[in-house]
Amino acid sequence: MHTGTGRIIRILMRPMSLYESNDSTGEVSLKSLFENIKDIKGTSNKEYEDIAYLCARGGWPGSLKVSKEGAISIARDYLESLIANDIKTIDNVDRNTDRLRTILRSLARNICTTASLETIKEDTVYNDAKISIKTITDYINALSKLYVIDDVEAWCPKLRSKTPIRTTSKRCFVDPSIALAALRSSDKDLLKDFNTFGFIFESLCIRDLKIYAQALDGDVFYYRDKNDLECDAIIHLKDGRWGAIEIKLGNEEAIEVASENLKKLANIVDIKEMNEPSFLMILTAGKYSYRREDGIYVVSIATLKD
Repeated sequence: MHTGTGRIIRILMRPMSLYESNDSTGEVSLKSLFENIKDIKGTSNKEYEDIAYLCARGGWPGSLKVSKEGAISIARDYLESLIANDIKTIDNVDRNTDRLRTILRSLARNICTTASLETIKEDTVYNDAKISIKTITDYINALSKLYVIDDVEAWCPKLRSKTPIRTTSKRCFVDPSIALAALRSSDKDLLKDFNTFGFIFESLCIRDLKIYAQALDGDVFYYRDKNDLECDAIIHLKDGRWGAIEIKLGNEEAIEVASENLKKLANIVDIKEMNEPSFLMILTAGKYSYRREDGIYVVSIATLKD
């Protein structure tokens, strides 16, 4: 059979973004930010309770046609099917389902962090004393083949100084609902634990940013250097344009800290070797989208589109 080379293009199909599921107003266009639009305006109709539910529901098309309880169960059913069937059929290796559950829970607890394999091992050894790094790597590779895991690679720009950049990938799921299903948690649990909510919300934002970036022929990275200057997401287009994004649930103090981090990053990138950032953005779960006096955009995830 013909391989399809030159005639067939393979496209990664991710779950739906909030805009695709009609949960984002789409008043703020990522494409327009790359085209140097100066003023934005948008108002989300989502409260924190709604955002928590959207994290738990996920971007599964079937979730739009059922009740809220039924929608949340879709991710759980998907995870159970994966554990019982898909993990064995992906490469015809008979893997231990209890071990898989333990690794998935550890990955979910460490979502949107650069947790090492050793950290994952330490997190799982209490339930599986015989587990090894080699075994964990095998299970993680299988989950990657199944598009359950969708890590974020480190961005390595040209800097004005010789500051070493950390290159470990950030651990993410293709959809935040899978992480919550692995943790056996719900949207109500998120509202009781805002620290976990913050990481799960970041996963939701990363999912949508990857969808929107793919539509613009771009990729999503993150940045962190030896001085622990970090940026949650960098969207880098194939033509060299890039934008930096910090992800925060939304309180004013966090937004101020995020704005300072974005400015620091913009100042250390060598603009003689690279383009200046097309935009600096703080992506939130808040109600409003607007441009600050310092030029940084504050954007509600529920107003964003590609």
